[in-house]
Amino acid sequence: MMTKEIDLKRLNNNTLSFYKKQKVINEVKSKQQITTKRAFTLLELLVVIAILGMLAAVVVPSIVGKKDEAQRKLACTDMASIANVLENFKMDNSAYPDTEEGLEALLSNPDSDKYPQYPRNPYYKKLPKDTWGTPYMYIKTGDSFKLVSYAGDRKEGGTGSDEDIVYPGCEEGK
Repeated sequence: MMTKEIDLKRLNNNTLSFYKKQKVINEVKSKQQITTKRAFTLLELLVVIAILGMLAAVVVPSIVGKKDEAQRKLACTDMASIANVLENFKMDNSAYPDTEEGLEALLSNPDSDKYPQYPRNPYYKKLPKDTWGTPYMYIKTGDSFKLVSYAGDRKEGGTGSDEDIVYPGCEEGK
């Protein structure tokens, strides 16, 4: 009887291990099927890369020159702001600062005899610089003034995106 029980247990163990092996094999096959279904083919990848390349060819040229244009517009906007402060200076003191006094006259009173109505607080705490980090140039011309930014090359003159920006004359739209 003992041998029959052992044979029966062996049969049961073999059957169980057969089913366990079969289950593992089925799980591996189903995982392989899932991974093959999730993978992209080389053709699909090439199509996606081609589409991205075409989009880049259309978008990149329209973005490339925008930085210089934006910097120039910002410099012009800054100069318009400085011009408003200079107008306030003129209203308080009946004249624009001299070229020699420059924009520093907006930081502190350059001559208390010449500008007795200068306000107690300065017009600026710190002078703004252009978008390239260079101070704006101020030139008094009779009863008017000019503001100049030397742009990207930071020296007088220049062409293209390095051309000097002059206020008045650089207002947006021109």
